[in-house]
Amino acid sequence: MKRFWKGVEVRREGDGWTILLDQRPVKTPARAALEVPTQALAEAIADEWRSVESEGEIDPRAMPLTGLANAAIDRVAPDAQALADSLARYAEVDLLCYRAEAPSKLVERQSKAWDALLGWARRRYDVDFVITQGIVHVEQPAASIERLVHAVAALDAFRLAGLSPLVTIGGSVVAALALLEKAVTPEQAWEAVSIDERWQIELWGADADAEQAL
Repeated sequence: MKRFWKGVEVRREGDGWTILLDQRPVKTPARAALEVPTQALAEAIADEWRSVESEGEIDPRAMPLTGLANAAIDRVAPDAQALADSLARYAEVDLLCYRAEAPSKLVERQSKAWDALLGWARRRYDVDFVITQGIVHVEQPAASIERLVHAVAALDAFRLAGLSPLVTIGGSVVAALALLEKAVTPEQAWEAVSIDERWQIELWGADADAEQAL
């Protein structure tokens, strides 16, 4: 679909905000109103629509916030608990608890980044973790899992939609929650969960797909 609108604006609607194209509200793929909870998010989504060139084609890949908002409304909100349960299961196998045995430089990088995140989680949620070397599963304390599950389950549909990519791609509930609560920046969170991939690139070189992903 090509750009058909001239003006983009944001309007308050009850407790939320909508994006208007030539005075008409944007709809989700399921034809629901694209209504978001904050003005800042609405303005950021509006900017994505403004950035489409005149008579240019819409590229969904260039509109990630619109995509996340659509997902929050169409897919997450109808059954938020299902997504919360799915994401919370990552707490049982959180990436930050599984360390390399060697080489020492990789071990050092993991420890520096991951210990800081686990330390934040300990203070924030009063939890503890079992850290192991290798990939063999280790059982985490039940109380820790319960508290992290509760933290995820308490999120609304928009926060769950935003949390989902980092958890599923990065493999860490702790890193995702730290980002959500602004304990780390997006760059710091991504650097932490991509340490192993970047290490492999340093050793073997990068291919186009890996560089694009990182």
